[in-house]
Amino acid sequence: MSLREAVTQSLAGRTAILTLLPLSVHELKKAGIQHPNFSSYCFTGFLPRVYEQSQRPFRAYGNYYQTYVERDVRQLIHLKDQSLFEKMLKLVAGRVGQLMDYSALSNDVGVDSKTIRHWLSILEASFILMKLPPYFENYGKRVIKSPKYYFTETGLLCYLLGIREPEQVLRDPLVGNIFENLVVTEALKTCLNAGDPADLYFFRDSKGNEVDLLSGSGQNLLAVEIKSASTFSKDQVKGLRRFRELSQTCAKAALIYTGENYDFSDGISARHFSEIHSVFTR
Repeated sequence: MSLREAVTQSLAGRTAILTLLPLSVHELKKAGIQHPNFSSYCFTGFLPRVYEQSQRPFRAYGNYYQTYVERDVRQLIHLKDQSLFEKMLKLVAGRVGQLMDYSALSNDVGVDSKTIRHWLSILEASFILMKLPPYFENYGKRVIKSPKYYFTETGLLCYLLGIREPEQVLRDPLVGNIFENLVVTEALKTCLNAGDPADLYFFRDSKGNEVDLLSGSGQNLLAVEIKSASTFSKDQVKGLRRFRELSQTCAKAALIYTGENYDFSDGISARHFSEIHSVFTR
């Protein structure tokens, strides 16, 4: 952000802006680095320095967090009470992947909702958080309009949740949300690394129909269900089948989980989370 503000010329036609997030599962795989399970990926995270210097993840993300909050955030939003911002960030971690209720969050933090929205926008602009908007196309007033928030770095999310080892992820009440965070951010990395727009959404309507992640638009819409389970069941793709009936524009549908790869006769596939790159490559 500071670099962009410091550039006084538009440089139109002479420059391009690339968004480089932390490493992806696909990039680690190409480098010969594979973790035994998703909890290890989430806990270790994807910052290059953690791998290059064999850093302890909990300590590394603790230092990252302290440096960011104590230096960068203070400069960006002129914090008067740092503890309130830290409280908000940890509360957002506890609600990761859930519908955002700005009023409830502002009440829990002790600041007004306008301040909460401003702080969240700063966290987005500095690539700490990503906001996943709901999908509206052709659904009118039936759809939920609140967004969801995810952390672009799962290692930081685990740190904020007080997770000190990979096994703790599997025992955490938010294990499904943590896995969902991993999949959503991996989808984002796949789009950005390919130079494609990050057209990512979720779907939920007032009747309880829901899809965890949508990518693309129109006739190229991809619908994805995300489950941390390792065994397949038909109930896991029930929401995908219902959405395909509702939308009539869904070209592909996939379940991403921790089990084996399958392809079904109705065009729905099931993919291990390490294959996320292949699912979202356009």
